[in-house]
Amino acid sequence: MPTPPPSTKTSLAQRLSARARTAWPQLASVHVRHRGAFAYADGELPGGDVIKLMRLPYGGSASTWGFALYLASTDTYQDTLLPTGTFAGTPEDALDCACGLYLTGPDL
Repeated sequence: MPTPPPSTKTSLAQRLSARARTAWPQLASVHVRHRGAFAYADGELPGGDVIKLMRLPYGGSASTWGFALYLASTDTYQDTLLPTGTFAGTPEDALDCACGLYLTGPDL
């Protein structure tokens, strides 16, 4: 797997932060860290708690990334289909999927 260049890493963080500001007011911010070909996104809640959201494998394109959802029950990431029916899509689609699962529900 290729490693994303610095410009792609910067672009990814900017895109996820912009999406969080416009679509996910439950998040104070999004933190992105990189390890090899993977980007890991965590969400910071207004009280300062941080929740793991997803892992995005880089496949060579800044606009299309793989998607693996964080599973708190096993403390692992699982490759997961996006609502589009594919294992890869835009970073924004991935954030929407993860946040839709972790930040919505009757007790939130």
